[in-house]
Amino acid sequence: MSGRGTAVGTGKSAGGVAVMRVEADGLPPVELAYRRRGGGQPLVLMHGIGHHLQAWEPVSDVLAADHDVIELDLPGFGLSTWPPGADASRPYAPHTIVSLLGAAFDTLGLARPHVVGNSLGGLLALRLGAAGRVRSVTAFSPAGFWTERERRRAFALLVGMRAAARRLPDPLVVALSGSAAGRAVLAGVVYARPARRSPQAVAEEVRVLGDAPGFESALAEGRRPTAAFRQPIADVPVTIAWGDRDLLLPPRQGVRAKRVLPDARLVRLPGCGHVPMNDDPATVVRVISDTVRRADTDPPA
Repeated sequence: MSGRGTAVGTGKSAGGVAVMRVEADGLPPVELAYRRRGGGQPLVLMHGIGHHLQAWEPVSDVLAADHDVIELDLPGFGLSTWPPGADASRPYAPHTIVSLLGAAFDTLGLARPHVVGNSLGGLLALRLGAAGRVRSVTAFSPAGFWTERERRRAFALLVGMRAAARRLPDPLVVALSGSAAGRAVLAGVVYARPARRSPQAVAEEVRVLGDAPGFESALAEGRRPTAAFRQPIADVPVTIAWGDRDLLLPPRQGVRAKRVLPDARLVRLPGCGHVPMNDDPATVVRVISDTVRRADTDPPA
């Protein structure tokens, strides 16, 4: 599976976030929002379903001290757009999403960046690794290693969170976000320590989840048999890390991931939930840095 996207330009930066237009597999052009900072080897960060690039803020400043960090809003999430007719054209099909992300890499001048992903972003990072587009992969609680029962449960939780995000009035979301108990109600499914997330960040995450035009199509793709990750990844260091308090995708899925990718390093994240960057930023940074270091000290043949 290889990227076949065509880069068609980069937009102006606003508030640290820039926009680039990419196209792939005959889809209409998609505008992808991103933030780039730091210097050194490129490191691309990809969030999970319903989230946005700001999910990485607890760790991105530290990572940018040593890396050229690119935080991406995935297609249909955050400030990134969604192509017309997306449901019919399946932009989250594996070959299409790899092409879109590959086109984004080409636009940004990234030959083989290190990639890091969480949840949906973790699955996409693994697919990019299988396609030979990256130098290393670090996947936090990646999707695609569930049983059918586990998938149904996870999707039911996500659909419920999405419905609540769309139904709750914004003043109520702001009020709930202002207390630790309220943040637990709004974000306790994805964070083991939601009180550590700022009220502003939680309120904005609820809005982003409710507004995301790519949510339903990403879930629909996840119901297909092709959503399961069963591909080998050759000559690329891979780390799979799982929080032991992940309520959305239970940590036993990490054991299955290790069976699929026996050469991958499997790391347990004590006290972390599904989105561990907020729960334990220092450990997340260390796991990413260790993976990058493996790629540097043990380059592919």
